[in-house]
Order: sequence, then C-alpha cells, then structure tokens
Amino acid sequence: MIGYKGAGTVEFIVDASDGLRPDRFWFMEMNTRLQVEHPVTEAITGVDLVAWQLHVAFGAPLPLTQDALRINGHAIEARLYAEDPANDFLPATGRLSHLRLSTLARSDSAVRSGDVISPYYDPMIAKLVTHAPTRAAALKRMSHALSDCEVAGTVTNLAFLGGLVAHPEFVAGDVDTGLIARNQTLLTTLAGAPPEPWLWAQAALMAAGLDAAPNWDDGFTLWAPLQRRIDLQHGSDMRPIILRSQAPDHHHLEVDGHVVVARWQNARWSFDGHAAVSSSQTATDVTLFVSYGLAFYLIDPLARMSDEDAGGPVVAAPMPGLVRSVMVSAGQSVVQGDCLMILEAMKMEHSLKASRTGVVAEVLIEQGQQVAAGDALIRLDEEAG
Repeated sequence: MIGYKGAGTVEFIVDASDGLRPDRFWFMEMNTRLQVEHPVTEAITGVDLVAWQLHVAFGAPLPLTQDALRINGHAIEARLYAEDPANDFLPATGRLSHLRLSTLARSDSAVRSGDVISPYYDPMIAKLVTHAPTRAAALKRMSHALSDCEVAGTVTNLAFLGGLVAHPEFVAGDVDTGLIARNQTLLTTLAGAPPEPWLWAQAALMAAGLDAAPNWDDGFTLWAPLQRRIDLQHGSDMRPIILRSQAPDHHHLEVDGHVVVARWQNARWSFDGHAAVSSSQTATDVTLFVSYGLAFYLIDPLARMSDEDAGGPVVAAPMPGLVRSVMVSAGQSVVQGDCLMILEAMKMEHSLKASRTGVVAEVLIEQGQQVAAGDALIRLDEEAG
C-alpha cells in the first residue's frame, strides 16, 4: 500500500525468450505521474487521462472503475526527436525552419516552425500516435504518417523511426531490448542512399533562386547563356553543380557529368520528367521532403578555410551541453584515447577523448561553460619531435 492518490504509471519488464507467458512479467517501477506514452492508453480506452489527472487532483473520484474500461484495437506511439541516430543518438539543437506533422496520426507537440530546439530541455519535437483495429493496421498507418512528416532545420530520428516500423522483426512483434543494437547499422543508414541527380538539380535550382514561376528576365545575359557553379553538400557528400540557363523556363544542370533538364510545365518545375517535390529553404540550406527529408547545404567558397589556416586540429563539441570538467591544460602531452573533458548533455555525461597523440596547444573553454554543437573546445598540435 503506497497511499498515493493521483495519476500514476506502473511499468513491467517481460522475458519473451520463451514466448509471451503470464509468469514472465515482473514489476519494475511505478511513477507517480503520467508518462510520455499515455496517449497509447487514451487511444485504446477512449478516455482523457490528463482530464482524469486534474479531476483526481481536485479530490474527485475516478470517473470510471477498472471494470468499466474497455480496450479497443491497437495503438502505437513514435517519438520524433532532434537527435542523430548515426552518431549514437546524440541530441541535437537548431531552429525548426519548417515543421509539418502528418494528419494521419495524432500529433502532440509544443513546438512549431520557427521555434528553437535548445540544449536546456528534452529535444523531443512531437509524439505521433496511430490507432487501428489491429496492430498491423496501426503500424501501417504509422509508417504512412512518418513518411508524411516534414521537418527542416535540425537533424532528427525521423528516417530511423521509418526504418524501425518497417523492420521485419518489429513488424512481426519479435521485439526485445536488443533489437536496435543488433540492427543499428541498418536502421541508421536506411536514409543514406545517395540522392539521385535530379534531386541535386532541384536543390541547386532553389539555391540559385530560380525555383519560382519564371519571369522573362530570369537568367538573362547579353552575350551568352548564363552559367554558374553551385556547390552543395549532403551529409559528407559535396558536389559542384553547373547551372546553364537556356531560357527562363528551361535550364540544364550538370551533376557528376549527367545533365538534368529542368523545365517549367503545368505550373511547376520538373527535373528529367520528375515533378519537383515539396521543399523548404533558408539562406544556407535546402530541404527536399522525400525519403524523410534530404538536407542540402549551400557551400560558400569564400568561407572555406583549410585546416592549416584554422590553426590545426580542433576538438569540437559533438552536441550542445555543459562542460562538467576539463582534464587537460595547455602544454600537456596526450595520447590517443586520453579523456580531455566531460560534457554533460540531456542528463548524461559524455567523455571527449583525444583522437590522436599530441600536445594541448590551447583550451578554448572553461569548466561550467555552456557550449553549442560544433563549438571549438580544445586545439591539439603535433607533439614536438
């Protein structure tokens, strides 16, 4: 008897190595609050648990007893996070330049386009919940909902979630706590297939500012067709695209030797016959909403700086966080694998280690300092020999 009156969540752990059996469930913990998965219960019971929570908090009895509850169908919830699955699910930050959540699922979110995912709060963007008469139908609906979401401005786990709900083990219900670890490489590379040339071409045309309905003077030159080079980066892949304007409604874009023909037809652009996909654009990047979102970054050739010009290899923050402790000082020799500092982020401590042997040339931060992803922390020089 705990003497608690209010909403609570009881958690169990199950051993499914011998199938789901009643004697393989064990009590794990109870939390005296609703948890993030409560919409699943709401979907299959048809009750508003938040309203119940407030109801009981005012001293009223529960609106229904356990015997009066009825379970209807199956529900599944996916948490859309600003995190990088390919980088051990480290949390990410950034401004959501575009956010459109699918209408195919219930969406619980406290952010919208233009909001900033900061390092001070949990980086969850939204909870997506689907409900259907069967688990298979709920899963299929979730798959469609995930592919229908549009997010730009920060790295997310959207493609990872899409791959997970389509994974054969997950679809079959053969799920355990090791499923993601066993399949992490596959699940984190499902969206890693190189974009086709026509997608590079669309991103380049947008970066050039020629993606709107054409005007007579778009790409106008006096003596020869307009030609320009646009450098784009997608992931670690950097490519120069050569844009040659034939007419305001007709452009050629060369991608790795392949010429993509862009034409304005039926009030929209097409690229080698592919209709332009929906997109979002800022001054520095273009996101095409296909394959869970493909981000292309515009490279400014004047802003490039060689590693030598930058003063040598720099240890940068892999995520936003708080510098909990610094283990080294300027002039200290380190070897590969030495711990340089401890960074605290999202309730976890992360050890940043030296990637090579060298000498600490400069410590660029202090203990207790808040840093953003990509901030320079320590500069290493080659060890004097």
